[in-house]
Amino acid sequence: MSVFLDRDILVCNFHRCANQEEKYLYIIELGLAMPVPSKGLYHSKNVVPGCQSQVWISVDTDKAGLVILDGDSDAALVKGLLAIVFSCYQHMTPQNLIDFNIQSWLSGLNLIQQLTPSRSHGLGAMIYAIHKKLRLLINN
Repeated sequence: MSVFLDRDILVCNFHRCANQEEKYLYIIELGLAMPVPSKGLYHSKNVVPGCQSQVWISVDTDKAGLVILDGDSDAALVKGLLAIVFSCYQHMTPQNLIDFNIQSWLSGLNLIQQLTPSRSHGLGAMIYAIHKKLRLLINN
C-alpha cells in the first residue's frame, strides 16, 4: 500500500485550499507525511542539480515493473513538492511515467504559477532528474 495520495484526491485537496498560504501549508504537510528515505539515498549520484535546496532522488522498479521513487530534501516545501511528484507518478511503468504530461497536470493545480521562479526551476530539475534516471534504467 502506498503512502502517497491518489492524483484525484490530491487535486480535490488542492482545490479546497482557500488561498496560496493554505496551499503552501498543505504542500509542507505532504512532505512531512513522506516515508523515511532509505539510507542509501544520500549518495552523490542521487543529488538533483539545479535546486537551491539539497534534494536527493533515486529511481528503481519493483518486481511488477512499476516505478519506485525514493527522495528527500532539506527544505520542507521542496520535500512537499517531491511528495506531489511522487504521488503523481505512483503505480506507473517507466514508459507511462515518461509519457505522462506532468507539467500539464501540475498546471491544473495552479501550482507552478504560485511558486517562485527558483522553486519552479527546482521542481523542473526534480522532474528532469527522475526522467533521466528512468531512461538510464530502461536502457540497462
